[in-house]
Amino acid sequence: MSALGIDLDKLPIYANVLIVVASILIIAQGAHWLVEAAARIAKRLGVSELVIGLTVVAFGTSAPEFAVTITAAFKDHGDISVGNIVGSNIFNLGFILGGCAAFRAIPTSMTLFKRDAPVLAGTSVLLLGLLGIDLRLGRYDGVVLFALLIGYLALLFKQRKDGAVPPEELPSTVAARAPSLPRDSGLLLLGLVLVTGGSQVLVDSATAVARAFGVSEWVIGVTIVAAGTSAPEFATTLAGVMHRRFDISAGNLIGSDIFNLLGVLGLAGMLQPVGVDPMARYSILAMVLMVGVVLVFMRTGWRISRLEGLLLVLIALARWIFDFSTRL
Repeated sequence: MSALGIDLDKLPIYANVLIVVASILIIAQGAHWLVEAAARIAKRLGVSELVIGLTVVAFGTSAPEFAVTITAAFKDHGDISVGNIVGSNIFNLGFILGGCAAFRAIPTSMTLFKRDAPVLAGTSVLLLGLLGIDLRLGRYDGVVLFALLIGYLALLFKQRKDGAVPPEELPSTVAARAPSLPRDSGLLLLGLVLVTGGSQVLVDSATAVARAFGVSEWVIGVTIVAAGTSAPEFATTLAGVMHRRFDISAGNLIGSDIFNLLGVLGLAGMLQPVGVDPMARYSILAMVLMVGVVLVFMRTGWRISRLEGLLLVLIALARWIFDFSTRL
Protein backbone atom coordinates (compact mmCIF):
# COMPACT_ATOMS: atom_id res chain seq x y z
CA MET A 1 0.00 0.00 0.00
CA SER A 2 1.34 3.41 -0.96
CA ALA A 3 1.46 6.63 1.04
CA LEU A 4 -1.76 7.61 -0.77
CA GLY A 5 -3.52 4.58 0.67
CA ILE A 6 -4.04 2.92 -2.73
CA ASP A 7 -2.38 0.13 -4.68
CA LEU A 8 -0.42 2.03 -7.33
CA ASP A 9 0.36 -1.15 -9.28
CA LYS A 10 -3.34 -1.42 -10.17
CA LEU A 11 -3.43 2.09 -11.67
CA PRO A 12 -2.83 2.74 -15.40
CA ILE A 13 0.74 3.72 -16.27
CA TYR A 14 -0.32 7.25 -17.26
CA ALA A 15 -1.89 7.74 -13.81
CA ASN A 16 1.36 6.83 -12.05
CA VAL A 17 3.30 9.13 -14.39
CA LEU A 18 0.94 11.99 -13.52
CA ILE A 19 1.42 11.23 -9.81
CA VAL A 20 5.20 11.35 -10.30
CA VAL A 21 4.93 14.77 -11.99
CA ALA A 22 2.55 16.10 -9.33
CA SER A 23 4.76 14.91 -6.47
CA ILE A 24 7.81 16.53 -8.08
CA LEU A 25 5.95 19.84 -8.31
CA ILE A 26 4.90 19.56 -4.66
CA ILE A 27 8.48 18.81 -3.59
CA ALA A 28 9.81 21.71 -5.65
CA GLN A 29 7.37 24.18 -4.08
CA GLY A 30 8.09 22.91 -0.61
CA ALA A 31 11.85 23.15 -1.13
CA HIS A 32 11.43 26.68 -2.51
CA TRP A 33 9.70 27.85 0.66
CA LEU A 34 12.21 26.00 2.81
CA VAL A 35 15.20 27.59 1.05
CA GLU A 36 13.70 31.09 1.08
CA ALA A 37 12.96 31.00 4.80
CA ALA A 38 16.20 29.33 5.85
CA ALA A 39 18.40 31.58 3.70
CA ARG A 40 16.77 34.76 5.02
CA ILE A 41 17.45 33.67 8.58
CA ALA A 42 21.07 32.79 7.78
CA LYS A 43 21.60 36.04 5.91
CA ARG A 44 20.76 37.97 9.09
CA LEU A 45 23.81 36.32 10.68
CA GLY A 46 26.09 38.16 8.22
CA VAL A 47 27.84 35.13 6.73
CA SER A 48 29.39 35.32 3.26
CA GLU A 49 27.46 34.71 0.05
CA LEU A 50 29.66 31.73 -0.83
CA VAL A 51 29.20 30.07 2.56
CA ILE A 52 25.43 30.67 2.42
CA GLY A 53 25.40 28.93 -0.95
CA LEU A 54 27.54 26.06 0.34
CA THR A 55 25.53 25.49 3.52
CA VAL A 56 22.05 26.90 4.04
CA VAL A 57 20.96 27.06 0.40
CA ALA A 58 22.71 23.77 -0.41
CA PHE A 59 21.12 22.02 2.57
CA GLY A 60 17.71 23.44 1.73
CA THR A 61 17.87 22.42 -1.91
CA SER A 62 19.06 18.96 -0.81
CA ALA A 63 15.92 18.48 1.28
CA PRO A 64 14.09 16.57 -1.51
CA GLU A 65 17.05 14.20 -1.96
CA PHE A 66 17.18 13.71 1.79
CA ALA A 67 13.47 12.93 2.12
CA VAL A 68 13.39 10.62 -0.91
CA THR A 69 16.58 8.78 0.07
CA ILE A 70 15.54 8.16 3.68
CA THR A 71 12.00 7.19 2.64
CA ALA A 72 13.23 4.77 -0.02
CA ALA A 73 15.76 3.23 2.39
CA PHE A 74 13.09 2.45 4.99
CA LYS A 75 10.86 1.03 2.25
CA ASP A 76 13.76 -1.26 1.26
CA HIS A 77 14.22 0.38 -2.14
CA GLY A 78 18.01 0.71 -1.94
CA ASP A 79 18.42 1.40 -5.64
CA ILE A 80 16.14 4.44 -5.52
CA SER A 81 17.67 5.55 -2.22
CA VAL A 82 21.29 5.60 -3.42
CA GLY A 83 20.57 6.06 -7.11
CA ASN A 84 18.68 9.26 -6.37
CA ILE A 85 21.81 10.80 -4.80
CA VAL A 86 24.25 9.65 -7.46
CA GLY A 87 21.89 10.72 -10.23
CA SER A 88 21.16 14.08 -8.59
CA ASN A 89 24.86 14.89 -8.34
CA ILE A 90 25.41 14.09 -12.01
CA PHE A 91 22.27 16.02 -12.95
CA ASN A 92 23.41 19.01 -10.89
CA LEU A 93 26.84 19.22 -12.49
CA GLY A 94 25.80 18.19 -15.99
CA PHE A 95 22.37 19.53 -16.82
CA ILE A 96 22.10 22.36 -14.27
CA LEU A 97 25.64 23.75 -13.96
CA GLY A 98 26.34 22.97 -17.60
CA GLY A 99 23.02 24.33 -18.82
CA CYS A 100 23.33 27.56 -16.84
CA ALA A 101 26.94 28.02 -18.03
CA ALA A 102 25.80 27.47 -21.62
CA PHE A 103 23.34 30.31 -21.04
CA ARG A 104 25.93 32.57 -19.36
CA ALA A 105 29.56 31.76 -18.53
CA ILE A 106 30.01 31.22 -14.79
CA PRO A 107 33.15 32.62 -13.10
CA THR A 108 34.65 30.35 -10.42
CA SER A 109 36.43 31.49 -7.28
CA MET A 110 39.78 30.21 -6.04
CA THR A 111 38.22 29.36 -2.68
CA LEU A 112 35.59 27.17 -4.31
CA PHE A 113 38.23 25.47 -6.45
CA LYS A 114 40.81 24.88 -3.72
CA ARG A 115 38.60 24.16 -0.70
CA ASP A 116 35.18 22.87 -1.73
CA ALA A 117 35.58 21.18 -5.12
CA PRO A 118 38.38 18.89 -3.82
CA VAL A 119 36.07 17.82 -0.97
CA LEU A 120 33.44 16.83 -3.54
CA ALA A 121 36.01 15.00 -5.66
CA GLY A 122 37.46 13.12 -2.69
CA THR A 123 34.01 12.19 -1.38
CA SER A 124 32.93 10.90 -4.80
CA VAL A 125 36.00 8.67 -5.01
CA LEU A 126 35.38 7.50 -1.44
CA LEU A 127 31.80 6.49 -2.30
CA LEU A 128 33.08 4.52 -5.29
CA GLY A 129 35.38 2.65 -2.93
CA LEU A 130 32.71 2.05 -0.26
CA LEU A 131 30.00 0.80 -2.62
CA GLY A 132 32.12 -0.59 -5.44
CA ILE A 133 33.26 -3.64 -3.50
CA ASP A 134 30.17 -5.11 -1.82
CA LEU A 135 27.40 -2.99 -3.39
CA ARG A 136 26.10 -2.13 0.05
CA LEU A 137 25.80 1.09 2.04
CA GLY A 138 26.23 -0.03 5.64
CA ARG A 139 26.22 1.66 9.03
CA TYR A 140 30.01 1.92 9.14
CA ASP A 141 29.96 3.60 5.72
CA GLY A 142 27.32 6.01 6.97
CA VAL A 143 29.33 6.90 10.07
CA VAL A 144 32.43 7.64 7.96
CA LEU A 145 30.49 9.86 5.56
CA PHE A 146 28.63 11.76 8.27
CA ALA A 147 31.81 12.33 10.29
CA LEU A 148 33.40 13.90 7.22
CA LEU A 149 30.39 16.20 6.87
CA ILE A 150 30.84 17.42 10.44
CA GLY A 151 34.49 18.18 9.73
CA TYR A 152 33.59 20.04 6.54
CA LEU A 153 30.93 22.11 8.30
CA ALA A 154 33.43 22.98 11.04
CA LEU A 155 35.81 24.27 8.37
CA LEU A 156 33.07 26.37 6.77
CA PHE A 157 32.00 27.79 10.11
CA LYS A 158 35.59 28.79 10.84
CA GLN A 159 35.71 30.64 7.51
CA ARG A 160 32.09 31.80 7.56
CA LYS A 161 32.77 35.50 6.96
CA ASP A 162 35.26 35.10 4.11
CA GLY A 163 34.02 37.17 1.17
CA ALA A 164 30.99 38.51 2.98
CA VAL A 165 28.77 40.83 0.97
CA PRO A 166 26.27 43.47 2.08
CA PRO A 167 22.81 41.93 2.67
CA GLU A 168 21.14 44.19 0.11
CA GLU A 169 23.36 42.78 -2.64
CA LEU A 170 22.19 39.19 -2.23
CA PRO A 171 19.99 37.71 -5.00
CA SER A 172 16.29 37.19 -4.54
CA THR A 173 16.81 33.56 -3.55
CA VAL A 174 18.49 34.66 -0.31
CA ALA A 175 17.47 38.31 -0.01
CA ALA A 176 15.45 39.31 3.00
CA ARG A 177 12.15 41.00 2.21
CA ALA A 178 11.83 41.88 5.91
CA PRO A 179 9.21 39.20 6.68
CA SER A 180 8.62 38.41 10.34
CA LEU A 181 10.43 35.55 12.03
CA PRO A 182 7.13 33.70 12.74
CA ARG A 183 6.26 33.89 9.03
CA ASP A 184 9.64 32.49 8.05
CA SER A 185 9.26 29.74 10.65
CA GLY A 186 5.83 28.88 9.26
CA LEU A 187 7.16 28.72 5.70
CA LEU A 188 10.02 26.55 6.88
CA LEU A 189 7.63 24.09 8.53
CA LEU A 190 5.20 24.07 5.59
CA GLY A 191 8.04 23.52 3.14
CA LEU A 192 9.30 20.61 5.19
CA VAL A 193 5.84 19.02 5.26
CA LEU A 194 5.43 19.32 1.47
CA VAL A 195 8.91 17.96 0.79
CA THR A 196 8.43 15.00 3.12
CA GLY A 197 4.91 14.14 1.98
CA GLY A 198 5.72 14.59 -1.70
CA SER A 199 8.77 12.37 -1.35
CA GLN A 200 6.71 9.53 0.11
CA VAL A 201 4.40 9.62 -2.89
CA LEU A 202 7.25 10.05 -5.38
CA VAL A 203 9.07 6.93 -4.20
CA ASP A 204 5.93 4.79 -4.37
CA SER A 205 4.80 6.05 -7.78
CA ALA A 206 8.28 5.94 -9.32
CA THR A 207 8.67 2.33 -8.17
CA ALA A 208 5.33 1.46 -9.76
CA VAL A 209 6.39 3.10 -13.04
CA ALA A 210 9.65 1.14 -13.01
CA ARG A 211 7.79 -2.14 -12.60
CA ALA A 212 5.27 -1.21 -15.31
CA PHE A 213 7.96 -0.41 -17.89
CA GLY A 214 10.28 -3.23 -16.85
CA VAL A 215 13.05 -0.79 -15.99
CA SER A 216 15.22 -1.39 -12.94
CA GLU A 217 14.69 0.72 -9.85
CA TRP A 218 18.31 1.86 -10.11
CA VAL A 219 17.74 3.41 -13.54
CA ILE A 220 14.54 5.11 -12.39
CA GLY A 221 16.28 6.40 -9.26
CA VAL A 222 19.40 7.65 -11.03
CA THR A 223 17.45 9.40 -13.80
CA ILE A 224 13.78 10.34 -13.32
CA VAL A 225 13.70 10.58 -9.51
CA ALA A 226 17.10 12.31 -9.47
CA ALA A 227 15.93 14.91 -11.99
CA GLY A 228 12.78 15.58 -9.99
CA THR A 229 14.55 16.10 -6.69
CA SER A 230 17.06 18.44 -8.40
CA ALA A 231 14.35 20.99 -9.24
CA PRO A 232 15.28 23.30 -6.30
CA GLU A 233 18.96 23.33 -7.32
CA PHE A 234 17.95 24.29 -10.84
CA ALA A 235 15.74 27.17 -9.69
CA THR A 236 18.33 28.51 -7.23
CA THR A 237 21.26 28.22 -9.64
CA LEU A 238 19.40 29.84 -12.52
CA ALA A 239 18.31 32.73 -10.27
CA GLY A 240 21.90 33.21 -9.12
CA VAL A 241 23.22 33.27 -12.69
CA MET A 242 20.55 35.71 -13.88
CA HIS A 243 21.38 38.04 -10.97
CA ARG A 244 25.11 37.52 -11.60
CA ARG A 245 25.64 36.11 -8.13
CA PHE A 246 27.86 33.28 -9.32
CA ASP A 247 29.13 32.23 -5.87
CA ILE A 248 25.55 31.38 -4.94
CA SER A 249 25.11 29.43 -8.22
CA ALA A 250 28.30 27.38 -8.23
CA GLY A 251 28.48 27.20 -4.44
CA ASN A 252 24.92 25.91 -4.22
CA LEU A 253 25.61 23.03 -6.61
CA ILE A 254 28.98 22.03 -5.17
CA GLY A 255 27.62 22.34 -1.63
CA SER A 256 24.44 20.45 -2.46
CA ASP A 257 26.42 17.57 -3.96
CA ILE A 258 28.63 17.43 -0.87
CA PHE A 259 25.58 17.41 1.40
CA ASN A 260 24.02 14.66 -0.72
CA LEU A 261 27.02 12.36 -0.42
CA LEU A 262 28.13 13.05 3.16
CA GLY A 263 24.92 14.11 4.88
CA VAL A 264 22.11 12.30 3.09
CA LEU A 265 23.87 9.02 2.32
CA GLY A 266 25.72 9.18 5.63
CA LEU A 267 22.51 9.44 7.64
CA ALA A 268 20.71 6.92 5.42
CA GLY A 269 23.50 4.38 5.92
CA MET A 270 23.43 4.81 9.69
CA LEU A 271 19.64 4.52 9.91
CA GLN A 272 18.91 1.82 7.36
CA PRO A 273 21.70 -0.06 5.49
CA VAL A 274 20.75 -0.90 1.88
CA GLY A 275 22.09 -2.86 -1.06
CA VAL A 276 22.30 -1.57 -4.64
CA ASP A 277 22.27 -2.87 -8.20
CA PRO A 278 25.66 -3.75 -9.81
CA MET A 279 24.87 -0.93 -12.27
CA ALA A 280 25.72 1.41 -9.39
CA ARG A 281 29.44 0.93 -10.07
CA TYR A 282 29.14 2.45 -13.53
CA SER A 283 26.96 5.35 -12.39
CA ILE A 284 29.23 6.24 -9.46
CA LEU A 285 32.25 6.07 -11.77
CA ALA A 286 30.41 8.42 -14.15
CA MET A 287 29.84 10.78 -11.23
CA VAL A 288 33.56 10.72 -10.34
CA LEU A 289 34.50 11.49 -13.93
CA MET A 290 31.93 14.30 -14.11
CA VAL A 291 33.39 15.91 -10.99
CA GLY A 292 36.87 15.64 -12.53
CA VAL A 293 35.73 17.35 -15.72
CA VAL A 294 34.08 20.14 -13.73
CA LEU A 295 37.31 20.68 -11.76
CA VAL A 296 39.26 21.06 -15.00
CA PHE A 297 36.69 23.47 -16.43
CA MET A 298 36.68 25.52 -13.21
CA ARG A 299 40.43 26.04 -13.48
CA THR A 300 40.61 26.94 -17.17
CA GLY A 301 40.39 30.71 -17.14
CA TRP A 302 38.71 30.59 -13.70
CA ARG A 303 35.29 30.22 -15.28
CA ILE A 304 33.04 27.64 -16.89
CA SER A 305 32.58 28.90 -20.41
CA ARG A 306 29.47 28.49 -22.55
CA LEU A 307 31.19 25.80 -24.64
CA GLU A 308 32.29 23.93 -21.53
CA GLY A 309 28.74 24.19 -20.19
CA LEU A 310 27.41 22.64 -23.37
CA LEU A 311 29.92 19.80 -23.08
CA LEU A 312 28.76 19.09 -19.52
CA VAL A 313 25.16 18.87 -20.72
CA LEU A 314 26.14 16.45 -23.50
CA ILE A 315 28.10 14.26 -21.06
CA ALA A 316 25.11 14.06 -18.71
CA LEU A 317 22.78 13.30 -21.62
CA ALA A 318 25.06 10.52 -22.84
CA ARG A 319 25.01 8.97 -19.38
CA TRP A 320 21.19 8.97 -19.38
CA ILE A 321 21.11 7.30 -22.79
CA PHE A 322 23.60 4.68 -21.59
CA ASP A 323 21.54 3.90 -18.48
CA PHE A 324 18.29 3.42 -20.35
CA SER A 325 19.81 1.55 -23.30
CA THR A 326 21.53 -1.02 -21.07
CA ARG A 327 18.61 -1.64 -18.71
CA LEU A 328 15.53 -1.60 -20.93
